[in-house]
Amino acid sequence: MSRKKVLLWLSVAVMSVVATVLFSLPASWVGLAIEKQTAGRIVLGDVQGSFWRGSAFVGVAADKNSAVTPLFPGRFAWKISPMILLGQLSVDVENSSALSAPVQLTGNFTQWRVSPAGLNLPSERLEGLGAPLNTIGPTGKILLSWGNLDMMQIDAKIMLNGRVQLEMSEMASRVSSIKPLGSYKVTMQWRGDVADLDLTTSKGPMMLEGIGKLNQGKFQFSGKAYAEPGQEEKMANLLNLLGRRRQEGDKQIIALEYK
Repeated sequence: MSRKKVLLWLSVAVMSVVATVLFSLPASWVGLAIEKQTAGRIVLGDVQGSFWRGSAFVGVAADKNSAVTPLFPGRFAWKISPMILLGQLSVDVENSSALSAPVQLTGNFTQWRVSPAGLNLPSERLEGLGAPLNTIGPTGKILLSWGNLDMMQIDAKIMLNGRVQLEMSEMASRVSSIKPLGSYKVTMQWRGDVADLDLTTSKGPMMLEGIGKLNQGKFQFSGKAYAEPGQEEKMANLLNLLGRRRQEGDKQIIALEYK
């Protein structure tokens, strides 16, 4: 056999081995990537399948020594296109129990788009993220939704462009006997690593409103809390815990300032 044929067959053999190894990657690799990006706070549990097509539940842990508890109902199933080997990203994620629609992630290693969807966040499971949520003990319905989100990685930073909305309905807390406290909406308009925030209340008795900004990880907010008309006496003790009262027009409010 000539040297060229030997080299050809060796090349084919090596490529076959490499392809076999790549397509046999365990699904746990996906879990390791997620744990690394979230410093171990978000983990995958009961991982099944392969790197290319698998499923798992998404769990949370207050720290690396804490037990992992499921954060969402159901299992998240993913499918990753082999085109990733050529630098093209195409990932499909489904969970009919938690997602309003399957999510598609397309692009490359530095720039990608996330398709519109909504994610139900079980409030009672958020305590697994640790303080202050484990103290507040929130209950209610929480929905995180978004339109098309364009993301880009620049100098190890993730830039995001798009609108994200957090709807919190019939919210309550273990630190208050008043149930529910109200229904609220937070809208975030992302432009790179800066987001404009807008907080509004659709129903009381505790009214919250304000505007803010997330700028390169720094949080600023200017808003107020006050009782719905006719609920002032009922809400007095809880509002006093939030800060000092001040008069604004014909009503008393609690200023919420974070800089």
